[in-house]
Amino acid sequence: MACSTRDSTTSEQPQNTMKLFYTVIFFSLLASAAFAREESILARVTSYWAGEGSKFASTGQRLHSGHCAVDPRRIPYGSKVVFPDRACTAVDTGPAVISRKAARLCGRTASQLKAIVIDRFFETKREAMAWTNTHPQLHDASDCPAGSHSEPPEL
Repeated sequence: MACSTRDSTTSEQPQNTMKLFYTVIFFSLLASAAFAREESILARVTSYWAGEGSKFASTGQRLHSGHCAVDPRRIPYGSKVVFPDRACTAVDTGPAVISRKAARLCGRTASQLKAIVIDRFFETKREAMAWTNTHPQLHDASDCPAGSHSEPPEL
């Protein structure tokens, strides 16, 4: 009888090891999904400035440099949108941003045609035009929801 007990114990050990292995993998996948809040997306970036419209965003905040307009269904208000040169806060929207008009007009490939539109706010037309002329129209922008662990510092 001692031999049969020893055999069942040794055969259960690999099964327990496999169960433990699969449990660790499962929880690792759940944890990575929970903490993977930052998402890089292709965006057609346009610019607007203070003299072009209202001085207030659709959220009611006064617009200033470092703000941007987004489609709030894709990027929630309050999120930081990280560009190569600066992080901007999503506080505004508009019909051209939601309809992705600029992406549909300039896109050449399928991914460019599907790109979201982000409209960066600048204090003056001169600043907006200078930035637009020195940066590509399409960017990989990162979206960090407000309050997330991966939220970038102000640049």
